[in-house]
Amino acid sequence: MTSTLTDMCPINHSIQWSPTHELAEHPSTLVCLPEQLPLPDESMTLVVIHHLLEVVAQPHHVLQEAARVTADEGRLLIFGWSPQGVSGWNRLMPHKRRRLPWNGHWRTPGRLKDWLTFVDFEIERVDYCGFHWPGGAPRNTGLEALGRRYNLPLGDTFMIRARRRSHLATVQRPRLRMSSSLGAAGIGRATGLARQPDRMTEGD
Repeated sequence: MTSTLTDMCPINHSIQWSPTHELAEHPSTLVCLPEQLPLPDESMTLVVIHHLLEVVAQPHHVLQEAARVTADEGRLLIFGWSPQGVSGWNRLMPHKRRRLPWNGHWRTPGRLKDWLTFVDFEIERVDYCGFHWPGGAPRNTGLEALGRRYNLPLGDTFMIRARRRSHLATVQRPRLRMSSSLGAAGIGRATGLARQPDRMTEGD
C-alpha cells in the first residue's frame, strides 16, 4: 500500500523512510530512527505517517518530529488502524492480539487530535475506509461506497489530514502618557510621535 501511494503521488521530490538499510527500497531512502529525522525544520510540504504510530516505541516523539519537518503551508497525513472498525473488534480475541497489526496500540482520531494539538497542529479532515461485515474481507464494493459516502467511523482504517495552527501576532502599541499640562498642540505632537514607527514601517 505504501509503494502504491508513493507511485501515485504528484510530488516530484519525495523521500521514503526506512528503519534499516535492509528494508530500504531505493538508494535515496532515508535510513534513521523515526524520531530523529536528519532534515531541517519545516522542510517538507507533505509528511505521511503510514500505520507507524501503532507500532513504534515512542509515538509522541515520532509525531513531534513529523510536525517539526512539516512546513507552515504543508500538510501532515496520518494513516491509522481504527479501534472502532470491524478489525478493531477482532482485537478482543486473544489469538489476534499476538499478531500484527492487532498487537499494536490502536488509537482513535479523537485521541490523535489531542496529540496534534500538543504539537500545534489542527485536523482539517478525517476520512474512513476499509468497510466490511464481521468475518468478511474488506473488499465489499457496495459497503465501501456507502461507508465512504457518509464517512462512517466504522472502517478499519482512517486518514487524518492536519495542518499547522495559524499564529496571530499580537501588536503591542506604545502606551501614551497624557499629562494635564498638554494642550491641543501638545497632544498633536505626542500623537505624531506615536505614529512615526508606522510611517517608517510602510516606507521600508
